[in-house]
Amino acid sequence: MPGGTLAAVVAEIESMYEPGWAESWDAVGLVCGDPEAVVGKILFAVDPVAVVAAEALDWRADLIVVHHPLYLRGTTSVAATTAKGRLVHTLIGNGIALYTAHTNADVADPGVSDALARAVGLTGDLVPLSPAPGDPRRGLGRIGSLSAPMTLAAFAERAARGLPRTAWGVRVAGDPDRILHKVAVSGGAGDSLLGTARAAGVDAFLTADLRHHPAGEFVEEGGPALLDAAHWATEWPWLADAAARLASRLAARGITVETRVSATVTDAWTTTAQCEDTK
Repeated sequence: MPGGTLAAVVAEIESMYEPGWAESWDAVGLVCGDPEAVVGKILFAVDPVAVVAAEALDWRADLIVVHHPLYLRGTTSVAATTAKGRLVHTLIGNGIALYTAHTNADVADPGVSDALARAVGLTGDLVPLSPAPGDPRRGLGRIGSLSAPMTLAAFAERAARGLPRTAWGVRVAGDPDRILHKVAVSGGAGDSLLGTARAAGVDAFLTADLRHHPAGEFVEEGGPALLDAAHWATEWPWLADAAARLASRLAARGITVETRVSATVTDAWTTTAQCEDTK
């Protein structure tokens, strides 16, 4: 049938990304929407923000599936006096549901880091960088191989081509001529996985939101080379994979939906400017 109930679509999403896999501090699941409403068009995006809501309105979407939670720390009000409150009013007022798959999508197999690994050119069987207890196929990050050895500089260029353009680009720490064979990636903030990447024996680790002191000390102590991309960019490749898998699984149940991946850049950083040379 054309479209299905929101409840049916949510059930399929949660069979792909079980809410129980999410971290205890996370806020995943249905944010707003009538479970009995019919969903025929689904927009996938990283962030639940006004420009994404506007895109959903323009496309006449029935549901937005996002990666980042709208209210990660909870709230006592959805009054339209704040940006988040206005977003909720816009969605409900136009019959658009909102669903979040966050850390449960991060650890899924396949999940956020699988899509990132493929986007930057890793091949072969991908394995979790930090496996989930009791399930070696799930977990944070992924480790993969390059089809042929290449320098850090060449891999950085490949990664930049494989990810969507942002003001941040891809920053690199390490010897540009270092030869890479095995690479680890983690979509989103991967600062907490630096030690895990070192222990895994990879040649480089690509992630986002790396801090100055931990990154500097990591490289000084002989750890893998580091590549730091924009947070939004490292998670965006997952959207197409999630959209395709959801549409296929729903089709197997006789439910036809149209999906769309938002290309709107919602990374917080919008431009850069070079400082003057200190010499």
